[in-house]
Amino acid sequence: MSYVPEKRNSVFDDLMENVFEPFDMPAMNSLMKTDIRKKDDKYLLDIDLPGYNKEDIKISLYNGTLNITAEHHDTQEDKDKKGNVLRQERYSGACSRSYYVGEGIKDSDVHASYKDGILTVEVPTEEKKEQEEKKYIDIL
Repeated sequence: MSYVPEKRNSVFDDLMENVFEPFDMPAMNSLMKTDIRKKDDKYLLDIDLPGYNKEDIKISLYNGTLNITAEHHDTQEDKDKKGNVLRQERYSGACSRSYYVGEGIKDSDVHASYKDGILTVEVPTEEKKEQEEKKYIDIL
C-alpha cells in the first residue's frame, strides 16, 4: 500500500497546481486577428475582439494610420455573509493594432460597428490625386 497525500483546498495549492501552465488571457491569445477585404470602393476590416464591450474600444486616425485599442479591467470578489472578502480576482487586458490607410483619408470617412465580438471598420480606398496640369504665370 502506498501513501497518497490528502488533497488540500487552499488558494496556494490551486496556484501551485497551475504554475507551469500558460496564462489564459483572451487579449493575449487573440492578438486582434483581422480579415481585410475590398468591397466596391472601400476596405472592410473585421477585427476579432471577443470579451470586450463597445465602450472598451477606441479608434483614432492620425497621419494616415488607423489605430485601434481595446482595454478592459475587471474585478470579481466573493464575500461571506459578514461581508468579508473570501476571494478576489482582478483582470486587466489591453491590445492595440495599427493599420496604414493613407494620408488622404479623413476621420469622417471611417465608419465602425461592433457586434458579437467582431469590430467591423469601413475605410474608403484612397483616391489617387489627379496629376496637376502645368500652369503658366503671366509676367506683368
